[in-house]
Amino acid sequence: MRTILHSDLNNFYASVACLQNPSLRKVPMAVCGDPRERHGIVLSKNELAKAAGVKTAEAIWQAQQKCPGLVTVGVDFAACRRLAAEARKIYREYTDRVEPFGLDEAWLDISDLGADGREVADELRARLRRELGLTVSVGVSFNKVFAKLASDLKKPDATSCVTMENFRQVVWPLPTEALLYVGPATQRKLLERNIRTIGDLAARRPETLRAMLGKHGETLWTYANGLENAPVALWDAVSEVKSIGNSITPARDLVSDADARELFAVLCQCVAERLLRHGLEGRTVAISIRDSALKTISAQQALPAPTAISGEIEGAAMRLFRRHWNWTGSVRSLGVCVSGLSMQGAPEQLSLWENGRDRALALEKTLLGLRRRYGRDCVRRALLLDSDFSRLRPHEDLPAFVRCHSAPESCVATSAPSPNSFALLSAKRFRR
Repeated sequence: MRTILHSDLNNFYASVACLQNPSLRKVPMAVCGDPRERHGIVLSKNELAKAAGVKTAEAIWQAQQKCPGLVTVGVDFAACRRLAAEARKIYREYTDRVEPFGLDEAWLDISDLGADGREVADELRARLRRELGLTVSVGVSFNKVFAKLASDLKKPDATSCVTMENFRQVVWPLPTEALLYVGPATQRKLLERNIRTIGDLAARRPETLRAMLGKHGETLWTYANGLENAPVALWDAVSEVKSIGNSITPARDLVSDADARELFAVLCQCVAERLLRHGLEGRTVAISIRDSALKTISAQQALPAPTAISGEIEGAAMRLFRRHWNWTGSVRSLGVCVSGLSMQGAPEQLSLWENGRDRALALEKTLLGLRRRYGRDCVRRALLLDSDFSRLRPHEDLPAFVRCHSAPESCVATSAPSPNSFALLSAKRFRR
């Protein structure tokens, strides 16, 4: 039987801030995004703030209402990346199967050690506390899903075990949202069918769940019954990228098609450049539109041929936008994603009526080379010359600590780190 650990660095961004400024340990504090850039949410908090009811991913003003004395600080991503890398170095002393799940989490397969999982987990917690000054909660189980669930059972600085013998007693009474990849939308659909606990989920027929949720329903049934058996990846393995995308929340709402086109131009240029750097092109363009009430609309469209040309991606994005948005209100943020990826130059059916695409692609590559050599602003679209969105910089590539997971629910391989993309990259649901 396998022994899988899931290590979750407690209140990671807040813990790093407290290491840098120990006085923050004595007050309720939270690491937050920048409200001036409309990223004003809580990314992490210490135990004093948690005790006052502050929650991750809520707005700063909501947190301050609960905790009037709350101290807020920004996030030092460089320090966080450094400490996360140090933690992974320690993990790799035990096994070469270390699979990061965002910046602050990782799975470890220690089956080959022949050691007791709880003992190894306790040793890891002691080492991280002693060598890095960080606390960690570790889940121990026979598969990845239950190991992650176990790491959430007790925090901070704790070891929890879910075994073949006790998972029905420990896991099945928990609400469905405690299961990996059960997000708010899935939870609502399950509640409509009176599926409230993981045990309720496990008891349903997989065919019924597939009818409700598609293939994802069967996957969740497998998880709930302890049948998940995916391997823990080797620490240096890089999974196949399924999609490349970016989203931006600008400093002001969008109020016209002209605003949307300018912002799409910024996003699509970044996405196209990332496709070119990886030698990829994609056949499907998807957009997301978030309104001022934080409601999100998503839509996608297949293209006649795969592309890495920013103008073609932008054209598809604007067609989708006009089809699905009627300006009954303002737009808070936009996102663009290209999927259905293949390597550039792969065989494809050509059109007799098509011309100029080779020249357009060559131009894209030339512009990318110029921007790399002389800076992003050496060449700029005329559309963006007077735009207040021209200085926006979507994050440009996946850092080394990110792996693209094949999750049952849609996941865009956006780049990190930023308060805007934090939830997506870490693939968390911020329920703590």
